[in-house]
Amino acid sequence: MNPLTSYRLRCTLTFGDVYGQIVVWLLIIFASLAAALAAMAGNSSPVYALATVALILVVTLPFLLFAFVTTLFNHIEMMPIDAAQSDTARADTGSTRAGGSVVSPVG
Repeated sequence: MNPLTSYRLRCTLTFGDVYGQIVVWLLIIFASLAAALAAMAGNSSPVYALATVALILVVTLPFLLFAFVTTLFNHIEMMPIDAAQSDTARADTGSTRAGGSVVSPVG
């Protein structure tokens, strides 16, 4: 049976990776707000315009969250480390900022 190994988790996600997703979502929100303002100006009941904005928010937010979470998961690296590196990483207090966190096996 193979001995359990420790892994170093490192997130390589940067703001530039999700910047495009956020910009597209903001464009959708501003377009829906513009459509709602146009509907309010042309219609006597603004309730439908506000309901349209709320519906667009409710429908688009899960897609934004799904895109962000999948992008985040694609930028997580798991690298096995040997026992000597594991002991050094545990003793080093700055290892979580520079190189990620060390996950030890249970047991």
